Amino acid sequence: MTPAFKIISLRGGATDAIASADLDRKTALAQETATRWFERRLSLRSPLDPPLPERPGRPEKPELVPPTAVERRSLHTVKGRIALLHAIAHIELNAVDLALDIVARYASEPVPHSFFDGWMQVAFEEAKHFRLVRDRLRSLGADYGDLPAHDGLWQAAHSTRNDLTARLAVVPLILEARGLDVTPSLQARMRETGDLESAAVLDVIYNDEKGHVAIGAKWFRFLCAREKKDPAATFRQLVRANFRGPLKPPFNDLARAEAGLTPSFYRSLTSVSHS
Repeated sequence: MTPAFKIISLRGGATDAIASADLDRKTALAQETATRWFERRLSLRSPLDPPLPERPGRPEKPELVPPTAVERRSLHTVKGRIALLHAIAHIELNAVDLALDIVARYASEPVPHSFFDGWMQVAFEEAKHFRLVRDRLRSLGADYGDLPAHDGLWQAAHSTRNDLTARLAVVPLILEARGLDVTPSLQARMRETGDLESAAVLDVIYNDEKGHVAIGAKWFRFLCAREKKDPAATFRQLVRANFRGPLKPPFNDLARAEAGLTPSFYRSLTSVSHS
């Protein structure tokens, strides 16, 4: 049963979901806002919308630590699989807030309504992913918050908060595209250990993420075309300005190309590093 949320507008519902520290409420509100928007029962924005929070609402746990402090474990142990699933849950939770943030932050941009359709679809699916992974963690005797997690994803996105084209370059076209590169091998390793349930969850995520990268690529190309800029060259320039470190191969060229992200975008960035 969906709770009775008071949603003022698309921007208002997205902002309220970002601000919520209750993760069940956050994911339910994200999905309900998306559903009402798809049914055209919401306006895009309202003067009554709350201000966007500086950071998304979060429960007390997990403790946030630098990426180097997150321990790696073998997937051949239950503890190792829990650690991986916990890391994925954290990524998916950040992805919920990032999709909502693109909608709420850029609700006044001169873009078609279909832009917001795309990102609310992403928010809806990321909320689904977080719940799937959390349910799997619980079935293994753990829960989200039991282990430390890192804060790199939100920081990477926050650095592009004033530039929609840069945000699209960094979030869907680097961070989400990275999921297309690494998920197939994680699925295979989960199957090798006999954990078919976790592999099935990763399968849902992988198939949806292809669509998310495609939405990012579509709107990145749209903005570049509007400004008469070359998409691949603009991508490389924005990545050098807004993303620390090189892009790491191996790349899933086929899945990336299906999503509209061809090698001309990213191949030359593999050796670019920043001090």
